Amino acid sequence: MKTLLDTLKENIESFQKDATLQLEKGIKIAGQRARKISLSIEKELKNFRKKSINFDKNKEKK
Repeated sequence: MKTLLDTLKENIESFQKDATLQLEKGIKIAGQRARKISLSIEKELKNFRKKSINFDKNKEKK
């Protein structure tokens, strides 16, 4: 789960950078990168949710 959190952090930072470039400087390619990264973030968040639920369930059993 640590690896997943690190990946999420990196992708969110990249998203913020590219989205800001698109907004402030009008760089179209940065917008494309931000949209692509947002899809990855969405998948990673779904994966996090599944792992988090399983983690909590396993913790309750102990």
